[in-house]
Amino acid sequence: MAAQFVQTKLKGDKVVMFIKPTCSYCVLAKEVLSKYKLKPGHLECVDISARKDMSSMQDYFLELTGARTVPRVFIGEECIGGGSDVEALHDSGQLKGMLQSIGALQ
Repeated sequence: MAAQFVQTKLKGDKVVMFIKPTCSYCVLAKEVLSKYKLKPGHLECVDISARKDMSSMQDYFLELTGARTVPRVFIGEECIGGGSDVEALHDSGQLKGMLQSIGALQ
């Protein structure tokens, strides 16, 4: 069920972040993404902290992406990693191109 929930969230051309609000890396990823003018509906933050299947979801992240930590940030259906990965992609200039490639920027 956790896997199915994650897969339904990843449909379409948008950025999806699976987060826990108190996680400093989740805050970092949100701050980096806030530097971009994303079209309405192209950024979804999914708080998994109160979900009963949170552990199963994180197990699925491990299977899907190689890590079970949050944030797990997806652009389209591709996982780009966590908070420091998002920051590194931004710093290198690659993040903008990735966001443009799915038509997420205004």
